[in-house]
Amino acid sequence: MRKTLIVTNDFPPRPGGIQAFLHSMALRLDPAGVVVYASTLDRTRESAEETARFDAEQPFTVVRDRAAMLLPTPRVTRRAVELLREHRCESVWFGAAAPLGLMAPALRRAGARRLVGTTHGHEAGWAQLPAARTLLRRIGEGTDTLTYLGEYTRTRIARALTPEAAARMVQLPPGVDEKTFHPGSGGERVRRRLGLSDRPVVVCVSRLVPRKGQDTLIRAMPRILAAVPDAVLLVVGGGPYRADLEKLAAATGVERSVRFTGAVPWEELPAHHGAGDVFAMPCRTRRGGLDVEGLGIVYLEASATGLPVVAGDSGGAPDAVLQGETGWVVRGGAPEAPEETADRVVTLLKDPELRERMGERGREWVLERWRWDLLAERLKTLL
Repeated sequence: MRKTLIVTNDFPPRPGGIQAFLHSMALRLDPAGVVVYASTLDRTRESAEETARFDAEQPFTVVRDRAAMLLPTPRVTRRAVELLREHRCESVWFGAAAPLGLMAPALRRAGARRLVGTTHGHEAGWAQLPAARTLLRRIGEGTDTLTYLGEYTRTRIARALTPEAAARMVQLPPGVDEKTFHPGSGGERVRRRLGLSDRPVVVCVSRLVPRKGQDTLIRAMPRILAAVPDAVLLVVGGGPYRADLEKLAAATGVERSVRFTGAVPWEELPAHHGAGDVFAMPCRTRRGGLDVEGLGIVYLEASATGLPVVAGDSGGAPDAVLQGETGWVVRGGAPEAPEETADRVVTLLKDPELRERMGERGREWVLERWRWDLLAERLKTLL
């Protein structure tokens, strides 16, 4: 059996989309052939106990480093080499190519036959900075394959690589569990609990940070309410931007039509998707392209739940939408973004047949292309 060493900073119980991606993929590999080398979330007693419980529940071996973040230092590289040899791993998967892929040459010398690095949105940012671009080129040269989320990230990362490394890139996006995210996921239960059963609901599920565009949705609400007076915006998730968003809702005069749930457990996310009639997240690109949406798996989770989506045009987000079929892409960073977002949302709220048609096409597309089992087979081939 060929065994794989997964080296990553992004692994549960640390929350996040990349963490869920890596964990879902690891669970679909042969557990006897997987060893995970991961950082430690933090050193509080509660966190240590949570991490220990999580690791013990996994069907594969998890080894935690003492560091809160793995970096390609001599100490971390030595430990990765030790694990490779101890567990007789023949392949290595870097959960995020930058910067961990800089360890690739040392692991190859230690006996690794295949080295795969997965890129996300931040590597596209690295490709724009001279020093980071040089390191990204080294990572491309040291690995056998760099994977990419979609065409946006591929084109930007490829510019930093040698032609040979760019030619070896393979698409490997996150997948969607279509058995977890589905039209009967429990949305009515959430609506009843929140007192929204009879109201049209625009739902946004995401971390509350400026890039995601929840502020654009709030600014769009007066225009939405003018057309659909009983509409409500359901903002699901926690994050540092919440206080600003609450102030904006009050200043805009729509606070009674905006509900904040705060962070919700992962197992409740499908039901919160299902509580909406329309999913909207008009994300934007920030900081000159350094803060960008890598893909936007939430759009695909919403599609799997049977919702039409309104997405922003940041980075690879449009790769998660079939324009005019599963939803629409709006200019998230444009001055007219609130008006454009509002118009698309109103069109959907007023047309049940269109919502149903786009929702059905979205789920069909997820089943065709974005299922975890299909993508896990691709990863097995790469390894």
